[in-house]
Amino acid sequence: MKIKYQKLSFAVIALYFSGNMFAQEKDSLQKEQKIDEVVVIGYGKAKAKDLTGSVSVINLNKAQNQPVADIGQAIQGRASGVNVINSGEPGSNVTFRIRGTGTIQNNDPLIVVDGMPLNGGLNQINMSDVETINILKDASSTAIYGARGANGVVIITTKRGSKKGVLNFDTFTGIQSVSNMIKLLDASQYAQLNNDMLRNAGMSVLPEFSDPSSLGTGTNWVKALFRPAVMSSYSLSYGDRSEKSNLYVSASYFNQKGVVLNTNYDRFIVQINGDTKIKPFLKIGNSVKLQHDVKKSGGYDIKETILSLPTRPVYNADGSYAGPGTNPLLYGDIDNAIGKASIIEKSTKGYNMQGNIYAELELLKGLKFKSLGGAEANIWYDRTWSPKYNWGVKSQENSYLYEGSNRSITLLWDNTLTYDKIWGNHNLNAVVGSSAQTNQFNYLNASVQKFASENTQQIDNGILQPVQHGNSSEWALMSYLARASYNYAEKYYLTATIRRDGSSRFGAGNKWGWFPSAALAWRISNENFLKDSKTINNLKLRLGYGITGNQNIGNYSFASSYNTYQYNFNNQFVSAVMPTVLPNPYVKWEGQEQYNVGFDLDMFNNRVSLVVDGYVKNTNDMLVPMSVPVTSGYSDVYTPSINAGKIQNKGIEAMLSTRNIVKDDFKWSSDIVFSHNKNNAVDINSNTFIPGAKDGNNLNRMFGIIQAGSPVNVFYGYVTDGIFQNQAEVSAHATQNPGNNPATSTAPGDIRFKDLNGDGVINDKDRTIIGNPNPKFTFSFNNTFTYKNFDFTIFLQGSYGNDIYNANRMYTEAMAVIQNQGVGVLDRWTGAGTSNDMPRAIYGDPNQNTRVSSRYVEDGSYIKIKNINLSYTLPKGVFGENLSLVKIFVSAQNLVTWTKYSGFDPEVPVNGVDNGTYPITRTVSLGLNVAF
Repeated sequence: MKIKYQKLSFAVIALYFSGNMFAQEKDSLQKEQKIDEVVVIGYGKAKAKDLTGSVSVINLNKAQNQPVADIGQAIQGRASGVNVINSGEPGSNVTFRIRGTGTIQNNDPLIVVDGMPLNGGLNQINMSDVETINILKDASSTAIYGARGANGVVIITTKRGSKKGVLNFDTFTGIQSVSNMIKLLDASQYAQLNNDMLRNAGMSVLPEFSDPSSLGTGTNWVKALFRPAVMSSYSLSYGDRSEKSNLYVSASYFNQKGVVLNTNYDRFIVQINGDTKIKPFLKIGNSVKLQHDVKKSGGYDIKETILSLPTRPVYNADGSYAGPGTNPLLYGDIDNAIGKASIIEKSTKGYNMQGNIYAELELLKGLKFKSLGGAEANIWYDRTWSPKYNWGVKSQENSYLYEGSNRSITLLWDNTLTYDKIWGNHNLNAVVGSSAQTNQFNYLNASVQKFASENTQQIDNGILQPVQHGNSSEWALMSYLARASYNYAEKYYLTATIRRDGSSRFGAGNKWGWFPSAALAWRISNENFLKDSKTINNLKLRLGYGITGNQNIGNYSFASSYNTYQYNFNNQFVSAVMPTVLPNPYVKWEGQEQYNVGFDLDMFNNRVSLVVDGYVKNTNDMLVPMSVPVTSGYSDVYTPSINAGKIQNKGIEAMLSTRNIVKDDFKWSSDIVFSHNKNNAVDINSNTFIPGAKDGNNLNRMFGIIQAGSPVNVFYGYVTDGIFQNQAEVSAHATQNPGNNPATSTAPGDIRFKDLNGDGVINDKDRTIIGNPNPKFTFSFNNTFTYKNFDFTIFLQGSYGNDIYNANRMYTEAMAVIQNQGVGVLDRWTGAGTSNDMPRAIYGDPNQNTRVSSRYVEDGSYIKIKNINLSYTLPKGVFGENLSLVKIFVSAQNLVTWTKYSGFDPEVPVNGVDNGTYPITRTVSLGLNVAF
């Protein structure tokens, strides 16, 4: 369900807590132990109470029963300062932004699983296998990862055997549906629109549409493409622990049929973890994950489906797919979108392995040496088969086959020496080490057309236009690291970190870089004047500073690029090699310095917990295009990148957790997460701008830009100023498309664009910033209620202050070509005073009403009931002593959305452009957890 309203407003929710509120209840719980919980950080562990940096710990108990495809979707809204953007497409990965967009290059955080960086996505991990998720956000936490820490670090630890002989089975099955279906014209309404378009363009209306009302509703193409779809998950795991060893083994299967016709995703995962204490001083272990997935789809195109004419059928009378006829003014020129979604076969088959083995040797009391060797293999095969077809005037004469093979192999070797020492009030933890990592990537693909038989779908059997491509690349990283954490009497804390990275991706003049950080903390609650407080249980102030880097700059940014050509010389073709990109031997990592200040507060016997952080994050040496003069002999289009850009992010984030009611039979707890970030591109090494998001169907149509002094990816275009109501208004305004013929020039009913530079002409110089995709803040509100054996959770998540560029409306409200339109065009201008928002319908659009403009910028703010879950745990012994747990739950994901956005869903890609985006779905599921 999607609820729209004319004015979106957010009330400020004020929660008041006082000592008297909690004193009215008898709290039978002992003092909360959460500050003594162990948190996994880079190359080690620390107690939560000893953290000096900004680290978000995800509570997986509050996310376990969500019917989602991967763990990335489950943690959306669970951590402050972490923005997670979903996609509804089966098999897709989420997009992370930790503390804003810090570069115009790769913004993905480093994901570390069981001590090894993950090259693949989070959809390679079974959520039931995960023990903890910790997100490192500030530089004092991430500097231990040096040139890979600038975008934040997500540390995932999978389960080990924790109880003797425990067998678990988890499953759920859900039904997905599109929460908001775009409303389009039916056949009668479209026929009337067609008549208006042609008539206003000075053309004759079609006799077939002389009586629009006789055509009825016609074909609903969108309904034919979208359908409810099933999603299922099954996971079986076994855990065992003894005095000297532990074992965890699991196998899982996940299937998601997409809401779009012929889209499907299958995933199989096996996890094997183990640890063994061979000697009192020697421990060995392993973590191995094997994953196979298959992603399939047809040749669907959501935008083409939306624009397909309701006056055309999907099928002919004989059951074959129908196509457009010979008159384009009647039939349009769009292929049969349902036919292409049905007969074209696309697939990606992935085979992934990530594993490591380690040995840990205790050299002396408190001194341990650990050596970890890891490998990750990502192998995937792409295939597209498009058979020949003939649908009306649209045909594909030859069948087409594409096959591609891709292989990525990563090797890792980490060695660390850790020292722990407590003497008196002094506590020291230190780690030094080295890390070596290398990656090699290869790909080979080929395509061919026309086959003697449609049944011989092999590259060798193709006849026409064979094409082959292949290449390889590699990178390596060598690192040395050190960190020391000291505290005195658990009151005064100091953490210092340094890392030195050498990367093959850097130029010869900048192969190595230093990445230091330092953090201080003061636990005020342990001072004499507060340690006996009955109100404040824990109060810690934190201050941190550090420098990190981003090495995701491409493997060969330092080198020149060459292209091969053939030219005619004396009637003979001669091969030549020509340099196209100027080399930059001084290219290096993108440096980032970050300041962080925060505090942790626990009150009322730890019934109220508040964590607040403020930060300033400056990205220096950001890679931006270099200005290359044409006199250099190199291309001024394909330019090298230089470290000359700057971006700043600054913000504040908070998480409030409360245990509102704690009784024997009833408990109620709440979590509120708030994140505010302000982004600014300080310098881009240019007086103009860098192009941002573009229209995939029209690369000359640009939606966004990166411009100094503005947030990254702001929308850029013309500013609308209503509709011309009469010729006098057209004549009095700046010239848009001159002329006196309403069919070929600007006329009443067209959009008026502002003349921003006042030169009397509307042209490219009148474009400006028209929207910002970056939210002012994001938030979530989770409530968990427990009554006896019932648990009920409701989780709200939202975003405020971000704009969306609804590029779909450039097509569905164009009224300029032979395509179906949205119902909004029913309110189009038909005469003076009839509309000041929707222009006239005219074939050819002489005024360019569909140019990129503020007309298509919408408020993207929303609030969602992201998840609602009701579970019941059966009393022990109901099914005998062998079953230790039986839990049944029903859950709904994306149940209700409150928004003003007119598209499918306000969760769109991070650049804020909705251009045929696969919609987020509503899912209702039923699940079961069983433990033996």
